[in-house]
Amino acid sequence: MIAAYIKYLLRSGNEHSIHSPFLFELYNSVIAVPRDDNSDYQAIRLLRRELLRSEEQIEILDLGAGSRINKSNLRKIKTIAKNAEKPAKFGRLFYRLIRRFQPATIVELGTSLGLTTLYMSKANPEAQLITFEGCPQTAAKAQQHFESQEAANVEIVLGNIDETLPNRLKTLDHPIDFAYFDANHRYEPTVRYFEQCLPHIQNGSLFIFDDIYWSKEMTQAWEYIKAHPRVTATVDLFWIGLVFFRSEQVKEDFTLRF
Repeated sequence: MIAAYIKYLLRSGNEHSIHSPFLFELYNSVIAVPRDDNSDYQAIRLLRRELLRSEEQIEILDLGAGSRINKSNLRKIKTIAKNAEKPAKFGRLFYRLIRRFQPATIVELGTSLGLTTLYMSKANPEAQLITFEGCPQTAAKAQQHFESQEAANVEIVLGNIDETLPNRLKTLDHPIDFAYFDANHRYEPTVRYFEQCLPHIQNGSLFIFDDIYWSKEMTQAWEYIKAHPRVTATVDLFWIGLVFFRSEQVKEDFTLRF
């Protein structure tokens, strides 16, 4: 991953290389904003601090590519909060993106302890947020956090995402406006989840893929997604990739520092 990061820095651009007015505005007003803060962030920050101190242990059922940090299925909450949860700056970015686009239906693949989910939930409490998790004990902890934070718009779908995702997609009442893919970090499942969600998008939908340089397989999946004919613009922020579906957008791929 270090080698990938060096290559990324060498080819990274900045906002001055963006020709699309839409993405230029998005970069300056949403992506590259100074550190922001509000009461929603503060509540989640306090919860994160609490989890980082927790000695409680739970049994992890890992149906994805596994952890590079901990090979044991019995893990402390503080270890999960440190290694599996996305850093706060990404939660704040998702919050700002959701504030900007006001998605009505949000899908998240990979709930973990629910911190990132909370950023998305609080950004638009009126949205329907469906989050998929394979581990029962992790999902139970996340549900506790949603209840304590009064995130009433979150639905947890528990089970193997290979099975639960296609089944739940069949029952969607509205298109997917915003989706975050942070589940199985391998090529085939990532591409499969992407293609299963594609029939449910509409013009203006936004997909976000986590850890696009985590492994060769994830980088291959990212390249496949970028080249897909339905994708009109992508923004590579190294740690995550943004995928836009906008019929009015000229197809472009950007690599930006974040």
